[in-house]
Amino acid sequence: MNDLMLNPAVHSPQEITCAAQQVRKIAREKEIAPHTVLEVFEQWAAALDGRELREVPGLAFLRLWLRRGTLEPILLRELGPDFLHGAWREDGRARLRAFPLGVVGHWPAGNVEIQPVLSLTCALLAGNGCLVRIPSGLVEITQQIMEKLLEVDRRGLLTERTFMVSFDHSRTDMHEAMAQAVDGAMIWGGAEAVSHVRKLAFPHWARVVVFGPRLSAAAMDAETWGDRAERSSWCRRIARDMWQFEQRACSSPQALFLEQGAGCDPDEFVNDLRQALQEENRAHPRGQIEPSLTSGICLARALWLLEDAANRAVFPASPDWTILLGRGTEIPKPTQGRTLSVLLVDDLSEVISKFDGAVQTLGLAVKSAEREDKFVQAAGRNGVDRVVKMGRMHLFSSPWDGVDLIRPMMRLVRHVRSQE
Repeated sequence: MNDLMLNPAVHSPQEITCAAQQVRKIAREKEIAPHTVLEVFEQWAAALDGRELREVPGLAFLRLWLRRGTLEPILLRELGPDFLHGAWREDGRARLRAFPLGVVGHWPAGNVEIQPVLSLTCALLAGNGCLVRIPSGLVEITQQIMEKLLEVDRRGLLTERTFMVSFDHSRTDMHEAMAQAVDGAMIWGGAEAVSHVRKLAFPHWARVVVFGPRLSAAAMDAETWGDRAERSSWCRRIARDMWQFEQRACSSPQALFLEQGAGCDPDEFVNDLRQALQEENRAHPRGQIEPSLTSGICLARALWLLEDAANRAVFPASPDWTILLGRGTEIPKPTQGRTLSVLLVDDLSEVISKFDGAVQTLGLAVKSAEREDKFVQAAGRNGVDRVVKMGRMHLFSSPWDGVDLIRPMMRLVRHVRSQE
């Protein structure tokens, strides 16, 4: 592979510093317009449609993300049409143009297979060089994905400005070298990992964007889930949301709140949901599962049944999926691994009123547009950043976690002509 691509054998901070300097030099000397990046991404997406990669969790999403139809609207919204071709935009007597920061450091989480690449694309669209730390468990998958980029990027437009490295999370000296070498950073992951990286000594001009640990939930009003004609379709939607990323993504639903109503039978709903989960499991069976996750799922099933005599659980003999049925207005501690808490409530407003900044996405299925608007307003006030139709909880777009994705990795330069 290109020696500026994936380098798991790097052992010293000096190697990272030198690589960052080289990437910065390339980014400054070889300007690249976003429309050119989009062309390479489109070819990359096509190259990823290989049998050997189809079982990688989230790969279908990544292929969709790399399409021009997904990214161009994001670029237009965040920066405007002139930016696509690297042009200036008139602004009164001045003009504006977006320029890259320089080198962007990426600290992706280790629990979402495509995240190193996803983070990388945001900085490349802004014309930056990239320095990416790959979690040890994602080295092989990341290398497979990046090899496809290498195949289509024959001129090295993107690969020559990309340096990926893997080192143990305990190597503070390596983390420090990365932080000191960048002009911007995108940090993803759990509370401990995010806090560790944020404490690093970044240059005072560096722009740092953090996507920390969040969780998500779904909610249905009684009129929606009580409708027998539509219920199975909604169950298939929530099953798809559960299946992607093994519920490890921040946008994965961990709980589904059902608002009770006259004539609504929870047993009928659970039966439809069970069928949807069985269908999803047949279509996308799990190839393997970590022993620790299997133990966690079994423990969650047992504790749920022991916690309250009224609680029920529906699941197969294997750990393929689990429904935990009960009552409650708060999101239980996530188990993940396709484990969904289905909680009956009297009023969805009571659930949303208990949300805080930890809740990222709310998937909704509500019949009344007036009620839905009320829920959205309340969710926004209580820290939720995304409210979407149930079944579309993983449609990654901008803003994400309430902030733009590409704009923070750029500088808007203002030019007032000297002859004005």
